Amino acid sequence: MDNYDIKLKPEDLVGLLTDSDAMKGLIEQVLNQVLEAQMTEHLGAERYAHAEDRQGYRNGYRTRQLYTRVGSLTLLVPQTRDGSFSTEIFKRYQRSEQAFVLGLMEMYLQGVSTRKVTKVTEELCGVSFSKSTVSQLCVELDARVQAWRDRRLAHCHYPFVLADALVVDVRRDQAVRSTGVLIVYGITAEGKREPLDLMVANSETQASWEEIFQRLKSRGLKGVDLMVSDNHGGLVSALKKHFQGAQWQRCQVHFMRNILGHCSRSCRQALAERLKLIFEAGDKLLARQLAKQLMGEFEKRAPKAMDCLEAGLESALTILTLPTRYRKRLRTTNLVERMNEEIRRRQRVIRVFPNDASAMRLVGALLAEMYDQWQQGLRYFDMTEYWDWKKEQADEITSKLVMIH
Repeated sequence: MDNYDIKLKPEDLVGLLTDSDAMKGLIEQVLNQVLEAQMTEHLGAERYAHAEDRQGYRNGYRTRQLYTRVGSLTLLVPQTRDGSFSTEIFKRYQRSEQAFVLGLMEMYLQGVSTRKVTKVTEELCGVSFSKSTVSQLCVELDARVQAWRDRRLAHCHYPFVLADALVVDVRRDQAVRSTGVLIVYGITAEGKREPLDLMVANSETQASWEEIFQRLKSRGLKGVDLMVSDNHGGLVSALKKHFQGAQWQRCQVHFMRNILGHCSRSCRQALAERLKLIFEAGDKLLARQLAKQLMGEFEKRAPKAMDCLEAGLESALTILTLPTRYRKRLRTTNLVERMNEEIRRRQRVIRVFPNDASAMRLVGALLAEMYDQWQQGLRYFDMTEYWDWKKEQADEITSKLVMIH
């Protein structure tokens, strides 16, 4: 974001400690000053200043409302005579904030809100909402989220893809029902993170995962080398069907939880430490040796845990075939879990989504917002070593084929 010189009065800052409306007023002041600074930047001249390279002239203001969790803000948007000025404040205004407020408003209007939600809606939104107002705001935000979901995948090649689902409560058919939100992330060939898509599904089945994978392929997803997920049967089956040839890495964190869940509390800490040594091994040979030793020692103390380890070991060690620098971040679904935490933080306030559309709106808005941030941020990986490694592998295979023939 650009740097602007924002001026505030001391009494405005002191008011934050005593006046509940002070934060709202302070944010209005800051944003209005940013708008003025953007207009000056656009025209190349301060107000009333004479400049030969001026790009246009001011023509008053128009007011616009911005609904946030600190209240309804009234912003004065500067205008130019030729209408050439536009601001990114409204475009970049967090879609997730709008979705969050809309979720609260919908609950309030449908009569399913708690006293706390009603209070949040009335006090933080700072304005009363009619059903028609909510409907119009929903239509606008839904269109923006859907446009993000339908975008053509510009990078196309995503060597690493991560998938996960979280369960939220949604009111449907006069009852509160557990509903899955399926989310897929990708790492581009240049090493950038990117939320790819989401889908609200009644259940996390193979069919629902296949649907979202098919959507992604139709939008251009290809070049997948590694898939990372937990061991959900439907998810893994869908991955293997739609991304044949790609390797599957079972999330080591989920796998460890599965193993520890089969043993007594008395041996969990010791077992967890030994499992970490296996997962952090330098290669598969060493990891298998450590696993064999562990299974021999704990066979009698935790037989079910050892059966679980033996059954899932190979899929948890897939990552050891990759260059070392890529292993730590791709051996788990931690990238996904961090986003899930942000979604959960908003969901805890709403508690029960009033409908499927509300869940899609909030989660979709958060993902679209994160997409914008990641596109402008640093690369998640430097992929140079990875592509060099891939070339070496291809050359080695070619050499073997030549020798055979």
